[in-house]
Amino acid sequence: MHSTDIAHAPTPEPATGDRRRWFALAIVMTAAFMDLVDVTIVNIAVPSIQRDEGATFSQIQWITAGYALAFAAGLVTGGRLGDIHGRKRVFLVGIGGFTVASALCGLAVNPEMLVASRILQGAMAALMVPQVLSIVHATFPAHERGKVFGLFGAIVGLGAVSGPLLGALLTEGNLFGLEWRPIFLINLPVGVAALFLGSRFITESKAPRALKLDLPGVALVTLALLMLLYPLTRGRELGWPVWGYVSMAGALVVFAALVAYERAKGARDGSPLIELSLFRVKSFAAGIAVQTVFGVGLGVFFLVWTLYMQIGLGWSALRAGLTGVPFSVAVSVAAGMSVQQLVPRFGRKVLQAGALVMAAGVLIYLAEADHYGLGITSWQMALPLVVMGAGMGLIVAPLTDAVLSEVPREHAGSASGLINTVQQMGHALGLGLVSVVFFGVIDERLAPAEVGPAFVDGFTHALGWVAAVLGAIFLLMFALPKRPAQHVEGAAGAAGAAEAPVTGEKEPELVP
Repeated sequence: MHSTDIAHAPTPEPATGDRRRWFALAIVMTAAFMDLVDVTIVNIAVPSIQRDEGATFSQIQWITAGYALAFAAGLVTGGRLGDIHGRKRVFLVGIGGFTVASALCGLAVNPEMLVASRILQGAMAALMVPQVLSIVHATFPAHERGKVFGLFGAIVGLGAVSGPLLGALLTEGNLFGLEWRPIFLINLPVGVAALFLGSRFITESKAPRALKLDLPGVALVTLALLMLLYPLTRGRELGWPVWGYVSMAGALVVFAALVAYERAKGARDGSPLIELSLFRVKSFAAGIAVQTVFGVGLGVFFLVWTLYMQIGLGWSALRAGLTGVPFSVAVSVAAGMSVQQLVPRFGRKVLQAGALVMAAGVLIYLAEADHYGLGITSWQMALPLVVMGAGMGLIVAPLTDAVLSEVPREHAGSASGLINTVQQMGHALGLGLVSVVFFGVIDERLAPAEVGPAFVDGFTHALGWVAAVLGAIFLLMFALPKRPAQHVEGAAGAAGAAEAPVTGEKEPELVP
């Protein structure tokens, strides 16, 4: 079928009688769960990797930041590839590649191989994840999608809670003497099963009018981020050389070139990677800034928190994982309340309250860490973690709908893709900044007795930065609409912005 035929073909509503759609749902939800868990599972194993492999702290940052960077750079392209070549086909390529990359991570013989494998894993996730909600949209009729998006929200919550715990259990269990490696190898049987079952039960679909790929746009985005992140991550280790500052300044030039190129491409063929006209919508521009800055704050906090508990306080991975449970539960509970009860009544104020509540939790944590020092216990951390989790839940669930509420409907797909991309970019930038806000206040050579106090100082210093970031988010939120409009796909955004569809089209064409 030619593109002109696709453009004029009627869009059939998915059939309700086909039971295979529930198998297809289970398969794509499993893939989404794999991605969510993989993001959180690695943080808890970072000290074990650092100890066993002799990785430098900059390599540790790249094990996490490399995944986020590759994921961010490939998200929109992954969505476009699904539009053009078929969501099922690209999903299967993505999950197959993700499984292979997981095997390479688990079998890595040195830190360099692990970093490279994590970057490959992020790139494969960028092919896999954008297809998830697109396949749901193609497979389920409109009246069933609300129930499906509710299930998706539960999966997001489960992934957030179980990732650190699963990582801790696998790392502590030291299965077959493999230390941290099972956190990656566990993806192999799941990925193989999903690949086999997905090829049988998922229905192929394409977008009626698929946009063209913008590979130069992807290359410019990736280059700009690398020019910014690499010097940030390696700068302290190398003594902040002049070329690092030149590279970071050059990143701004590349971003400017990206804007000029995208404007020209939009005028030429209407298929830019970034739809620049969206930034004329005040609420969207502010929302993109909020998502980016929020990603920075989370990137800094979660890596530093793990290093503080396991290296600074000397806790086991399991104890660190269990300590985080109150945070994850609070996020899930507050997220549900914010979408169902609070936002419909109070609108934007709920998100702003979330930023202030989360900042208050960070400041309580800072005060407790400073007061108790190395003697702090898990139960003493519970209060600040619950407060922080409640604040985060109030923000993450309704934020996507708030950002998209004034976006023209024809651009909703590319707008949600851009939201997810900048969130991941912010996360990668936050991981890069750990060199400055955490390791920057810790001496390079410490006696064993000095490690704990130094890490406590670094943690409290980093928490001060996270609190400042949340204050900036509170101010940026004044540009969001007071009452976000409800979208048809709102439940999906509420369930988890990280997995919203990144395609440019709304109604798919089913392909027999």
